[in-house]
Amino acid sequence: MSGISILILTKNEQQDLPGCLDTMTWSDDVHVFDSMSTDRTLEVAERYGARVTQRVYDNESTHKNWGLAHIPFRHEWVYQSDADERLTPELIAAMQHAVRHAGDCVAFRVQRRDYLFGTWLKHVTPSPFNIRLFKPASIRYERLTNPVTQVDGPVGELKEHFNHLPFSKGIGFWFEKHNWYSTLEARQIMANRQDQPGFSVVSALTARDPNVRRFHQKELYYRLPFRPLVMFLLLYVGKRGFLDGRSGFIYAVLRAIYEHMIALKVREYSDKP
Repeated sequence: MSGISILILTKNEQQDLPGCLDTMTWSDDVHVFDSMSTDRTLEVAERYGARVTQRVYDNESTHKNWGLAHIPFRHEWVYQSDADERLTPELIAAMQHAVRHAGDCVAFRVQRRDYLFGTWLKHVTPSPFNIRLFKPASIRYERLTNPVTQVDGPVGELKEHFNHLPFSKGIGFWFEKHNWYSTLEARQIMANRQDQPGFSVVSALTARDPNVRRFHQKELYYRLPFRPLVMFLLLYVGKRGFLDGRSGFIYAVLRAIYEHMIALKVREYSDKP
């Protein structure tokens, strides 16, 4: 018995899902949470013996929160994965050890390694840690996309990693996906501005309420002139993405383009009557 259930989120993942499921055979409770795929994703899931739940996708936080609340997991602990991710044997062993000796922890951060053109992006990616192993009742997600994970309890950290292949379907698919992500990010920014008072640099630095301070800090970043260039410099120079070679440069450029897409859409929404 593994003691850990698996939750894999999918939408038309017939290409990547087999490789992901190949690294999940150690678990006796694998769930594929599908957003109404139109390809052979469900056939692949059923061939591996995974249990399938389908729901129409609305936004990332609502979708994930629904899944955690309604999918009947067999075990107390759940590991959440995307189809383009691969567990390592070292991480599997570390997770099994962690849940047996969790203490007060209700979740664990796990290291992620992103790859582009076969190169591990060791330096250029913004954050190498994700909360992926958790007790579902202690987790909730916020924001329309790139959700913030809120944890009700102590969080531990695992040193082992999983591999992420965000470009497995090609650069064109990456642009298609991030075009949609940038739309959701722009909508989130506009929604935040409607719910909060006017922007203040002072509040970004001194507000006592952490939620208010975080809003103004994000607004400070969103209002930076030449924000795409700032993102490129932060990743390529600040995080030493140049050490990742050509792939590091390409990734930093792609992230700058993504920031520019968000900025353009926020301006577009702001100009609408």
